Amino acid sequence: MSFGSGSMTNSISEIKDCKLIFLIGGNPTEAHPIVGLEMKKALSKGCVFIVADPRQIWFSQHAKLYLPLKPGTDNWLLNAMAHVILEEGLENKEFIRTRTEGFEELKEFLKDITPEKASEFTGVPAEDIRKAARMYAQSEKSAIYYTLGITEHTCGTDNVRSIANLALLTGHIGKPSTGVNPIRGQNNVQGATDMCLPDKLPGYQPFSDQKVVEKFEKAWGVTLNKTPGNTSPTMFERMNKGEFKALYVIGEDPIMSEPNQKYTINGLKNLELLVIQDIFMSETARYADVILPATSFAEKDGTFTNTERRVQRVRRGINPVGNAKPDWKITCELSTRMGYKMDYPSPKEVWDEIASLVPMLAGINYGRIEQNGIQWPCPDVKHPGTKFLHEGKFPRGLGKFFVLPYRAPAESPDKEYPLLLTTGRTLYHYGAGTMTRRSAGIIHKTNDCFVEVHQADAGELGIFDGEMVKVVSRRGEITARAEVSDKVKQGVIWIPMHFAEAAVNKLTMDAYDNITQTAEYKVCGAKIEKL
Repeated sequence: MSFGSGSMTNSISEIKDCKLIFLIGGNPTEAHPIVGLEMKKALSKGCVFIVADPRQIWFSQHAKLYLPLKPGTDNWLLNAMAHVILEEGLENKEFIRTRTEGFEELKEFLKDITPEKASEFTGVPAEDIRKAARMYAQSEKSAIYYTLGITEHTCGTDNVRSIANLALLTGHIGKPSTGVNPIRGQNNVQGATDMCLPDKLPGYQPFSDQKVVEKFEKAWGVTLNKTPGNTSPTMFERMNKGEFKALYVIGEDPIMSEPNQKYTINGLKNLELLVIQDIFMSETARYADVILPATSFAEKDGTFTNTERRVQRVRRGINPVGNAKPDWKITCELSTRMGYKMDYPSPKEVWDEIASLVPMLAGINYGRIEQNGIQWPCPDVKHPGTKFLHEGKFPRGLGKFFVLPYRAPAESPDKEYPLLLTTGRTLYHYGAGTMTRRSAGIIHKTNDCFVEVHQADAGELGIFDGEMVKVVSRRGEITARAEVSDKVKQGVIWIPMHFAEAAVNKLTMDAYDNITQTAEYKVCGAKIEKL
């Protein structure tokens, strides 16, 4: 919406050369350790870090400036930083004049968004907000990195656009070791997004463009239904209303990953047919009518597109085990049996078709990525790929500033539920734990759910470190081990999402961002009770 593209603007290899990294709502050393290692290289070369997070992480302990903001107040912090940049004349006037639109409206709005007002909401001292703004604006190469701590809110899209506003104000975009960089949490998140969004054709091509639609209809020999598909939250809403008959889930465990677990389970029970395609028996698979055994990464051939837009070859290491089949082959066989013949000989032919239909991938073929991947956009076979985006021009033309007033979380602590619950990942487990909790080595490191509690809160509740406690929200309750420290802010508790026997999504709420419909996993009211 701001730039015309929603992907990481710069490359992993550029991280080590950043002069300043503003890390907000992310924990790379635990949730994205490869990127975390590159950031450690940058740190060793003198890169200055600003870290904004409600929880102490590795980089907050090594940062020049740590901003321990209250969960759900990122918008206040970012807008106040923009206020300081304009108030002190630190903006890049030439960049704003030649490459942006909407500046005057933003300037007028930001007049009243002072660091002093922001401090009341965020809990961050006003002077630290001013320091952060000056440091980010004045550095030669400033880059912003964020993850789910920014997006998993009812105002997640506003948070991202506020980050984009900062980059546009300062001109820290379209150059090496700068930019706005969302870090993807899985090896092929970017590739999946590039191929299938509910309201787009592959490569983010719109149904509203008749030439695009005609191109795909000719290639596939069909007449396309142009009605936008449903997002995941909309699907579960319709399931709970009895409006959805069947769900086909590939490599996902909604009971563990969707918010408000009771609501999710009720929706699944309303289905006439639930099909699960996975490599292990997941929590959701227990409710399945049909289970299709899929293959792991080691049994696959094809491509992954990683967090920096790099399309990489994946080669099969072992033959599929038992009755398992690669996902692409299951899809082809199912489609053929349902009346539309798919007879690709291998994933290579699937990729060749993608490249013929998606302009940003047109120059990528298997021969070119045998040794090293290529970053899109890559419009033709002579193009080397794009290391960083938006040099000289944005895909939408001019970068767009947005006026983004603060919107409070859907639920905040109160007398009945006085603590603010936020969630995340640990180093030793991934996601729903479907794979990692089957690893003996990882289980040895950590295999039980815990809740991080501030020392002051634990003292008031009479809770000791290591004690088992009950955590309760308006939607459910779990039992977890208390970890008492000053890692989280007072009034905040933090629970990882990996443990089925103490699923934190029994507690989280099904409120969503109004644009992306990403759930608000990072803020809800909760309380802790002694057992």
